[in-house]
Amino acid sequence: MARFHNKKKAFVKPVVKKQSVDHVTGDKIPKSFVFSRGKLPSSLRHLEMDLRKLMLPYTALKLKEKKRNNLKDFLNVAGPMGVTHFLILSKTETAPYLRVARTPQGPTLTFKIHEYSLAVDVAQSQLRPRCPPELFKSSPLIVLSGFGTGDQHLKLTTIMFQNIFPSIDINTVKLSSCQRIVLLNYNKETKLIDFRHYSIRLQPVGVSRRIRKFVQNHQTPDLRNLQDVSDFITKAGYGSESEADDEAATVNLSSDIGRVNKASTKSAVKLQEIGPRMTLQLIKVEEGLCTGGVIFNEYGNEGGLIKQKDQAMEEED
Repeated sequence: MARFHNKKKAFVKPVVKKQSVDHVTGDKIPKSFVFSRGKLPSSLRHLEMDLRKLMLPYTALKLKEKKRNNLKDFLNVAGPMGVTHFLILSKTETAPYLRVARTPQGPTLTFKIHEYSLAVDVAQSQLRPRCPPELFKSSPLIVLSGFGTGDQHLKLTTIMFQNIFPSIDINTVKLSSCQRIVLLNYNKETKLIDFRHYSIRLQPVGVSRRIRKFVQNHQTPDLRNLQDVSDFITKAGYGSESEADDEAATVNLSSDIGRVNKASTKSAVKLQEIGPRMTLQLIKVEEGLCTGGVIFNEYGNEGGLIKQKDQAMEEED
């Protein structure tokens, strides 16, 4: 007698693709990998993690790195995941370097890191550090200053950093999503770039700090030592802050932001640095991904010095 086999169909779990195109602007959302090549000291490892956090939410915060991985390994993974940019940290005997590259075919910008401060260092220098997790749910805004000199390598730098973060439509963007800002300022005399990362905070004009904290935190105020509830508002030291009344730093809101800042009211815009902080110098621009023809070289043709640095960085790769 013939045997009948009950064949069950294998269930294949559908693959859910993450959002790759902005539903408002229709542009492809840029994504990034932040990793290192070669051995890094502990401070640069922390800088690597700070840069990953800065690039949130469209980056791999817990990207796994192994010593045997080469650049091709990251490139092979980048394609299926829609990664458009690499930020690569490396260290030679003379200085640390940051390479910013467009995948898969370049160009690549190489920056020498003259100075840097970690996010924890910035927070320790502040009286009231502020860096809630909600800040990193949206990408930061990007502001470039001093790059309009007409030089080709500065134009490429402008384009690279403009495209490394998602573009926004000023007519449809939600103000509540504008939580952070990345500022790059180019100094023509020193040829250095100041890299700063700030959080954006709004404070209603004319509202005391006590009232603002009461509304935001829902905490019951301590009124035991007060004669009247009005003393809670008018107590010395808790009146309207003069810095919030500066006309140059105030805006009229078009929509509600949080529980305190309401539409059609005036609020003061405050920037608070959250780090990391870097001082960069653009030393080379290559056509390809960490290879190819050199479009710009800060050291010109003078030197064996730049060649030695290039060879050292290539050996680390």
